[in-house]
Amino acid sequence: MAGVNLGIDFGGSSIKAGLVDVVQGRIMGETVAVPTPVPSTPHAVVEAIRGIDASLPGAASVGFGFPSVVKQGRAWTAANIDHGWIGVDVGALLAEALGRRATFLNDADAAGLAEVHFGAGRGVPGTVLVFTFGTGIGSAPFIDGKLLPNTEFGHLEMRGGSAERWASARVRTELSLGWPEWGARVSEYLAHMERLFWPDLMILCGAVSTHFDEFAPYVTSRAPIRPAALGAAAGIIGAALAAA
Repeated sequence: MAGVNLGIDFGGSSIKAGLVDVVQGRIMGETVAVPTPVPSTPHAVVEAIRGIDASLPGAASVGFGFPSVVKQGRAWTAANIDHGWIGVDVGALLAEALGRRATFLNDADAAGLAEVHFGAGRGVPGTVLVFTFGTGIGSAPFIDGKLLPNTEFGHLEMRGGSAERWASARVRTELSLGWPEWGARVSEYLAHMERLFWPDLMILCGAVSTHFDEFAPYVTSRAPIRPAALGAAAGIIGAALAAA
């Protein structure tokens, strides 16, 4: 179908996908989610994606958002994924497996593209920082709507370790932190980002963004903060948009 791509969003617990109208920036029909294979090797994940593709026919091309630095279609980091991905030409691997063009990009970049084009950052000039809070912390900075890809602001040093070991959604769950405690950690992280970039807007993505009203009173910043307007669908929509 013209103007319809398959968007795939890789997560620590599940791989989510949907057919996306890339002109309107919306998912058509139902999304599909399958458990992330354990171990999540390239072969196992590609087989899972084959099954997803078969259940969602009709896409012109495929976009795959993944938690890694992505250069020329290859994965170069593996902070929270199986190390077997490093150096793999994932775009070519998927294109061969699915029989159509496939675009491979960082998952936070995918979510950011969706939010800036169709969501909370649409039409916002200046510097917009998009953060995904999940297993780690992903980042996607935009200047006047243009993405600087493959940033790793979740690995900023904080309290003797990386920021995502202090303020990710996984840490909140593992330590059973309440919204006030977790909100304070997020505020500390965002304060670092503000000092470095002086953003005009910060957008918080990831499943935790659906609880924004619960933790927002405990998150302070100079710049305005908005939750992802597209919710958990941002990664799917952005991946499909990147493949357009």
